[in-house]
Amino acid sequence: MKDDIKLKLAVLPSTPGVYQYFDKEGTIIYVGKAINLKKRVSSYFTKTHDDGKTRVLVSKIVDIKHIVVATETDALLLENNLIKKYKPKYNVLLKDDKTYPWICIKKERFPRIFVTRKMIRDGSEYFGPYTSVKTAYALLDLIKELYQIRSCMFDLSHENINTGKFKVCLDYHIKKCKGPCEGLQTESAYNTQITAIRNIIKGNFKQSLVAFHQMMHRFAENMEFEEAQKIKEKMDLLSNYQAKSTIVNPTINNVDVFSILSDETAGYVNFFKISNGSIIQSHTIEMKKKLDESDKELLELAIVELRERFNSISPEILVPFKVNVGENIKVTVPKQGDKLRVVELSIRNAKYYRQEQFKQVQIIDPERHTKRIMAQMKLDLRLSAEPKHIECFDNSNIQGTHPVAACVVFRDGKPSKKDYRHFNIKTVEGPDDFASMEEAVYRRYKRLLDEDQPLPQLILIDGGKGQLSSALKSLDLLGLRNKIAIIGIAKRLEELFFPDDPIPLYLDKKSETLKILQQLRNEAHRFGITHHRNRRSNTALNSELETIPGIGKQSVESLLQYFKSVKRIKSATVEQLSSVLGNARAKKLHNFYHKNE
Repeated sequence: MKDDIKLKLAVLPSTPGVYQYFDKEGTIIYVGKAINLKKRVSSYFTKTHDDGKTRVLVSKIVDIKHIVVATETDALLLENNLIKKYKPKYNVLLKDDKTYPWICIKKERFPRIFVTRKMIRDGSEYFGPYTSVKTAYALLDLIKELYQIRSCMFDLSHENINTGKFKVCLDYHIKKCKGPCEGLQTESAYNTQITAIRNIIKGNFKQSLVAFHQMMHRFAENMEFEEAQKIKEKMDLLSNYQAKSTIVNPTINNVDVFSILSDETAGYVNFFKISNGSIIQSHTIEMKKKLDESDKELLELAIVELRERFNSISPEILVPFKVNVGENIKVTVPKQGDKLRVVELSIRNAKYYRQEQFKQVQIIDPERHTKRIMAQMKLDLRLSAEPKHIECFDNSNIQGTHPVAACVVFRDGKPSKKDYRHFNIKTVEGPDDFASMEEAVYRRYKRLLDEDQPLPQLILIDGGKGQLSSALKSLDLLGLRNKIAIIGIAKRLEELFFPDDPIPLYLDKKSETLKILQQLRNEAHRFGITHHRNRRSNTALNSELETIPGIGKQSVESLLQYFKSVKRIKSATVEQLSSVLGNARAKKLHNFYHKNE
């Protein structure tokens, strides 16, 4: 496997998406979908394939690209669009050019609603496509259960209804339709139902649920409990229905979509090309910053570059904020609906591309990756220096028994386990976390000062304002206040507390800075709990030693001083024990642990 392919596989996300394989000429030779991109794409290169066509395909792959989507359904739809657009050599093309079904709201008086595979551009509304015809019909059945809409194909014009041309059918008598053909339902009342149905198809259930809830209460107040129960059943149907997610919309036609994410060194711009309601192209680029350019400046440059590169003449672009790209292009900043969802999908792809670039740098150039992380932490935590050396403290006790504290050390964002330290709390009685934290911090930095060892750039305290204040007391006693940055992290909302600042800092839950702080906190907790358990276990075993006839407290201390642990005492021979206790007591101790042998 080529090195560049290995690198791309290493940084693929474990999310739903579509992958594209390219040959040496840059031609797409295969398009596929996956629930987990990393697992699916990696399987082509790690498994032995019995199929000869697959082996030939893998041998011709020189580049891999992917598009991240929200769900498996989205992946299936996007795969279908790209296969039809590019007709890759190794894809099994649909022989009958089968298309996915849509739900149509027909443009007519008293609109009909039905499932169709043909899209006729006569002003009717089409929703979908649906990857399964069963899903489309299931939604249509739900709509018919909730609302009384006509199924006939009559031309319900004013003239035809007024002249009594039509008569109600069976649907009216079984309460599936309210008889608009005979003028028994007004057009405005029917269109109110259509508005509600349109919202349900789009996944907006709130208004329908509110209306049904009001109807149910009216029936109940009028003692019409059977009708109220029917409405309740409709509400349950609606609540249990899982809305589809759409990746395409036939009303979005011949549009380019652009979005940008940036950090201190570069901007990452994603581009989608949409034609006839389908995403047919995706590309992401990295733009290095030279003069601290703004996102607006970078995006404007990227739009011109990408439209020229892909020969795009789309009259409209969708972007997350206003840009100036000339008078001949319509710039739209969507605030809701399907256009906004497409822009959000573009931002998600830019985000994943940025993460993959970081992962590649981490593999190829770990030193550069570390420098970037340190610079980001310095910026996020408002520090005066990069936190290359961080120490984190945590307490552990059960109702005040065997109180201990742990100190873990990270260097360049990674654990330095040889520098970990634990403390048996000596001056505190009872469960007092604040006093325990004060003692541990004081002892740690008193020793570093006495031994003239380097101090950390950042101290992280596991706890809120109380634990942070206790740690600050120790720094004050040692004259280290304002010489070492110190913050507290509270578990519940991941709040970061700073000295003399009553307002906590909240970092993005996905930020790398917060992840490192969480890793520090979790590692300190793990290290402290392990030591605490060992102390409790040793205390119990020491008590067990003192119950052996002829073995007193002084003997236990001598044994532990010599053998260092109870485990070694248990496995020692009579001769080894005799050197500490003498023959008689050594035999008693050995027999106690080996009486079954």
